Amino acid sequence: MLAGKRILLIIGGGIAAYKALDLIRRLREQGATVSPVLTRAAEEFVTPLSVAALAGQTVHRHLFDLTAEAEMGHIELSRSADLIVVAPATAHLMARMAGGQADDLATTLLLATDTPVLIAPAMNVRMWNHPATQRNLAQLRADGIRVAGPDEGQMACGEFGPGRLAEVPQIIAAMTAALGDGPLAGKHVIVTSGPTHEPIDPVRYIANRSSGAQGTAVARALAGLGARVSFVTGPAQVPLPDGVEVTQVETAREMRDAVMSALPADAVICAAAVADWHVINATQTKIKKDGQGRLPHLDFAENPDILAEISASGPARPPLVVGFAAETDDVLAHATAKRLRKGCDWIVANDVSPATGIMGGTENAVTLITADGAETWPRLPKAEVGERLAARIAQALTG
Repeated sequence: MLAGKRILLIIGGGIAAYKALDLIRRLREQGATVSPVLTRAAEEFVTPLSVAALAGQTVHRHLFDLTAEAEMGHIELSRSADLIVVAPATAHLMARMAGGQADDLATTLLLATDTPVLIAPAMNVRMWNHPATQRNLAQLRADGIRVAGPDEGQMACGEFGPGRLAEVPQIIAAMTAALGDGPLAGKHVIVTSGPTHEPIDPVRYIANRSSGAQGTAVARALAGLGARVSFVTGPAQVPLPDGVEVTQVETAREMRDAVMSALPADAVICAAAVADWHVINATQTKIKKDGQGRLPHLDFAENPDILAEISASGPARPPLVVGFAAETDDVLAHATAKRLRKGCDWIVANDVSPATGIMGGTENAVTLITADGAETWPRLPKAEVGERLAARIAQALTG
């Protein structure tokens, strides 16, 4: 999908700079031309020689290259690309971009261009969460700059949290979306994700252990294939995906309304772990103990069945409806029965019993159930499960 595309890759000065070498390799495998730019700090982590060898192109390092500047080389370089990618984008580089600085080759290129720009941030978790970085991020988004990641995980410094550079396939997917290419270009897909919270009183609610990681991965992968993604999420524990239209909800009823408002669509992927019931007699004030050991009385009602409603929506039904089945026993039998009962086209089934570590974890082991049978996939990172599922969806919608 990137064949023939010209990519200007700006490598920032962070420990994650080494991943830019793999990014270059994979881009060239897909037929893209990569023109690399190294910041001064980046040269502390990767060498110009290694970058040039992988890119097969001259590495640009200095603003005042007299031969190039005789023809305003930095202007030409910034405008001859189809896409400018900054990976890794450090906190310092993001701050300079947000402030409109142009004090080296990288920032001058970024300020002198009208080419689409994608950044892949990478930094310490405290730096990422700092209000200054978040202000700069908001400004960059407002300026039309796309963002890939960051991911959450173990840092080189030993800390854990958001700030890890997005994985290379994720960056490439974001690049494909930024270029408006991909097999799902022109398709609209709705993805639900995360848990729902059903209030008991103003401070308590019924929920489940879903982190939203799998639904987020599916949405991100679909966007990477060029789809316009409407992402409806409950209170998830993972960062929101980039390049999608986000609607945040709390309850199952709010999720149902958001999904129906987003229709029509070419496909709906119901990855959310929606609560089956809500409390009818939720109170407006905190429920107190009565001092006599009597328990509060809660009345429940079933929540709307979003998957079944979409699957039975008649002429307005999307061509592809996919549900998820999180089971703890007899996974294949329960999920197969659920597909027939709900009327959806596919079910993605997984075993979420506590011993698997899947619910709320970073990996998943799923079985894709269709009218043609069941296909079991190996245990994979949730990002890779999302990519596999997105590829199958693309095949179904375009094949």
